[in-house]
Amino acid sequence: MEDKLNVGIIGVGNISPAYINGSRAFDILNLVACADMNIPRAQQVAAENNLIAYSVDDLLADPDIDIVINLTVPLAHAAVSQLIIGAGKHVYSEKPLAVELDDARRILDAAEAKGVRVGCAPDTFLFSQHQTALKLLEEGAIGAPVAAFGAMAGRGPESWHPNADFFYKVGGGPMLDMGPYYVTCLLNLLGAAKRVTGSARSSFPERVAKDGHRIDVEVPTHVTGTIEFESGAIATLVMSFDVMAHSMPQMEVYGEYGTLRIPDPNGYKPREVMLFNGEWRVMPETYRSEWVRGIGLADMAYGILYGRPHRASGQLAYHALEVMHAFATASRTGQHVDIQSTIERPALLPVGLAARVLDR
Repeated sequence: MEDKLNVGIIGVGNISPAYINGSRAFDILNLVACADMNIPRAQQVAAENNLIAYSVDDLLADPDIDIVINLTVPLAHAAVSQLIIGAGKHVYSEKPLAVELDDARRILDAAEAKGVRVGCAPDTFLFSQHQTALKLLEEGAIGAPVAAFGAMAGRGPESWHPNADFFYKVGGGPMLDMGPYYVTCLLNLLGAAKRVTGSARSSFPERVAKDGHRIDVEVPTHVTGTIEFESGAIATLVMSFDVMAHSMPQMEVYGEYGTLRIPDPNGYKPREVMLFNGEWRVMPETYRSEWVRGIGLADMAYGILYGRPHRASGQLAYHALEVMHAFATASRTGQHVDIQSTIERPALLPVGLAARVLDR
């Protein structure tokens, strides 16, 4: 059996450098090719990174490529993932797994029928700080978790993103764009979700892009509510593109006799894990801190080669997507929304793990 898998990328937009660099941080991944509907752009990225530039069809037809990373825009995730699966290749998708829940289910069903794996971002819950927090919870550092809080609130990406229109169209908005980081982090810490309630609104009818053109807003841009977990813990979540500034914590978990303050699940600083048991203390990390995007992909590759489950799985992404959709449904109906799917919480990474040697 080969000790590495060949990887190709479809979609070489704004996020692709993170995946190119991340893939090359792990010896099990051999990034060989990229493709994009914009052929000159694919050729440019390929030349800059010593890759083969393919058309999408040619990349899917290459029998030597084992895994394809789907970095297309959210509305294309489902269709492109289905093409990848249809070609008999494993797929690792940028978040969300799909815009619509039914499409996400079809992806998982197609992969099962084809005998291939589905992985999905975010994998930031596998970063050092978040695994350290999970280890502290499993060790009982704050007792049984009773509540949690997560917040991402800003004034939207249009002031800096080169193509911000899709953030305000179907498939965008703060919940589907940023929510995957926070919801997935909470699922990793607290386990499966049971039900959701929430409220959502579009505060401003249009936005002004970086180049001055106006963007009509088609999705809720301020979403808040609660997630009740099967464990009994209740988390409050705020996802907003409508806030100028705030002083809310980005992520905290409250237990029977302590509190954990956890870094931003999107990977930004500050990055310390803080524990309160009478006073605040910075907790030492028990994992490497320099991981980059790609650890979820590498974990999936090891899972493929050694026959074990991978952590940033399609099932986890589906459960997170159902939770995210439930906020809008709860807001529209004025009722709690029961979550139909469930998951097992992803296994804790082994302590002392090196970035290039995931457990086999």
